Amino acid sequence: MQVTIGKSSQSDAMQAVKEAMKNSGTPKLVFFICAYQNIKEVAEIFAKEYPNTLSIGTSGTSYFGGQASDKDLVVTAFGADAEVAVGVMRHLSSCPVADIEALKQAIQAVHPEEGKTVCIECCAGYEERLVTTMNVALGQYKIPLVGGTVFGTPEGKPSYVAVNGKLYEDACCYAVIKNKSGHIRTYSELIYEVDPSAPRHIATRVNLENKELISLDGRPAADVYASELGISKGEVVDNVLQSPLGRVVGDEVFISSQYAIGNGDSLINYKRINENDTICVLKLKDYKSINADTRDEISRDTSHISYVFSVNCIYRHLLFTNEGYLNTFLSDMDHIGPFVGMVGGGEQYKNQHVNQTMVCAVFE
Repeated sequence: MQVTIGKSSQSDAMQAVKEAMKNSGTPKLVFFICAYQNIKEVAEIFAKEYPNTLSIGTSGTSYFGGQASDKDLVVTAFGADAEVAVGVMRHLSSCPVADIEALKQAIQAVHPEEGKTVCIECCAGYEERLVTTMNVALGQYKIPLVGGTVFGTPEGKPSYVAVNGKLYEDACCYAVIKNKSGHIRTYSELIYEVDPSAPRHIATRVNLENKELISLDGRPAADVYASELGISKGEVVDNVLQSPLGRVVGDEVFISSQYAIGNGDSLINYKRINENDTICVLKLKDYKSINADTRDEISRDTSHISYVFSVNCIYRHLLFTNEGYLNTFLSDMDHIGPFVGMVGGGEQYKNQHVNQTMVCAVFE
C-alpha cells in the first residue's frame, strides 16, 4: 500500500504542514496528530491546501521515529491504491445513531472486502455507546474497528476531532480504508493476566453513567481490591499500573482501569462495568516478552508491511516510561515497518472499548 509518513516540529501550523507533506504529493487521505493549540489551524490548512484530499485528525501524543511527542505534527498520507471515505459520529453523549446512515454510505463507497478493510477512529468519549453504534454498520461487513480516545486535552478545554477541515466536540472522526494492494490485519495486545488463584468477584452495584463500580460481592469495591492485594486504600489508584481490574467474559479479559475512589469507597473507572459482571484483579505479566511475541506475530503474518498504526493506552505509556522502557518499545515497533502511534485515554477494538491495551492495524 502506498503510505507516506511525515513529521514536523515547526510551531507555525502552515510551515509544519508543508514540511510534513513535502514527500506526499496529493494523497487520497491524510490522518494527522498534532498539538492541541494547533488543531484548528492544521485542519483548516489541509482543507484549503489539499481540496482533493480527505482528512481526519486529532490532538495528543504521537509516536514516530522512535520518539513520543505532544508538540509535533505527524501525518500519515494514503496514496492511490487506497479506497477511502471519512465521516463523523456526532452527539456521542446523547444520540450517535443519528449519523449511522452516513457511516453505512462511507462503508459502501469503498466497496469493502473482508481482510482488506478497516475503520480507524479517534473519539472524545462515550466509548461504549460509540462502539455499539458503529458496529451496527461495521459488523455487517466484518470490518474491524481500531481507534482511541483523545488524551492530553488541557484541563477545562474540550477535546476535538477534525474531519475535512471542521472541528467537532462530543464526536468521533473516522476513516474507512480499503487496501487494494493487500491485506489489513488487526491486533490487540494485553500485558496483564488473570492469576489462576485470583478470586472471581461479582459486580453487585454500579453506576453506569460515571463508570463507577460501587460494590463487589456486596462490599465496597475499593475495600475488596485493597484487601485482596494487602494494600491500603490510599494505594489503590496508584496500583493501577500493576493490577487493573479485568472484566472476564468466557476466555477473554477486558481491562477497566480505576482512576479514583468515590463516595463509600467505590471505584471510578475508565471503562464501564455492568451489574453481574465477573471481575478479577489482574496481574502484570512480562511485558517485554509479550511485546516481542506481538512483533513476531505481525512479522509472520505480513511479510511486506507498508504501515503500522497503533493506539497505546496512557497507562501503558506511563508504565513503560517509569520502567525506562518506552524508547526501547518505540524503537522495536519501528523495526516492524513504517510505524505511527498515538497515546489513547482508552482503546476501541472491534466491538469492545478497553483500557491498558495496545491495538494495531497493519497494512500490507
